Amino acid sequence: MRIPEPRGPISGTLFNVLAGAPAGPAEPLAGLRELTLNRLAETADIIGDDDAQLALFCLYELHYSGLDGVTDEWEWDAGLIQVRQALEKPFEAALRAVAGDAAGELDLPAAADLTSDAVADVLFGLAGRDTGPSVSRYVARKASLDQLKEFLIHKSVYQLKEADPHTWAIPRLSGRAKAALVEIQADEYGGGRPDRMHSALFARTMRGLGMDDSYGAYVDAVPAVSLAAVNLMSLCGLNRRLRGAIIGHLAIYEMTSSQPNRFYGNGFRRHGFDAGVTHYFDEHVEADAVHEQIAGRDLAGGLVEAEPELLDDVLFGATAVMAIDAKLSAHLLGSWESGRSSLRSAVPAAA
Repeated sequence: MRIPEPRGPISGTLFNVLAGAPAGPAEPLAGLRELTLNRLAETADIIGDDDAQLALFCLYELHYSGLDGVTDEWEWDAGLIQVRQALEKPFEAALRAVAGDAAGELDLPAAADLTSDAVADVLFGLAGRDTGPSVSRYVARKASLDQLKEFLIHKSVYQLKEADPHTWAIPRLSGRAKAALVEIQADEYGGGRPDRMHSALFARTMRGLGMDDSYGAYVDAVPAVSLAAVNLMSLCGLNRRLRGAIIGHLAIYEMTSSQPNRFYGNGFRRHGFDAGVTHYFDEHVEADAVHEQIAGRDLAGGLVEAEPELLDDVLFGATAVMAIDAKLSAHLLGSWESGRSSLRSAVPAAA
């Protein structure tokens, strides 16, 4: 991915550091960490902080496709990991706060009754409580062509590498939960056919609207909350201690996906687009109707049956994604219903 434009002192200094080599003097990294800590001490809302979220997004990207012109030797540099942790700790604390608000009062089974079915019932109950603003219904009924393009821009930050953050969990699971995750991910990766990978289907949708489908092409355009949604996945996927959270995240993702994707597809059909554009959404209507049962019972339920102590983290991942998605939905609908672009004002609208 090309390096985006910096959004403040943290990201700007980070990009300057990454232009060099890890074997250089330690002072720049120490200065970056101190700058990060000082800057975050003044930040009231790290989830909505453009500078912090962009820096964290790019630090995580070193573990995915890398950054253009940045040596791969930076990936596990101890000093740079300390900078990442300086961003991760307050970000996780903020996520736990909003997740707690989203969870409310949960009726949880007793420890002795934590069967896979009982865990799935809790998660399905959470998914059914998702009464936030509906972007999918707006897309189906009202969204203009420009708003459809904006919608794809926000989604592209994750969808063009769909499944990768959740795949980190595979070597961290065993037994029933591991088998369930592999089954879901095999579908996400097209069952071995590159053209059927969900990321490839999404890229095809973007091309159908005349958009740039290269990974990271629109990172400069999206606000902090769109980056935070992806950073949540990377935080949980890359930290083994949060393996329960990434599983809860995926379970809720699958449980709340089928019907919205039906609406999304209808919104694009309303504008005259054919199956070449809507295939991505139509595929998820069918696939996620199956995946939600596997994710709820075999994946999340199987994990908690095997490791009951991970229930709290499973619920954290599930409620955190609901809370962040609600923030992003409120941003999109608030912008569109006011006649404004949902993209950052400093960035031109998509072609």
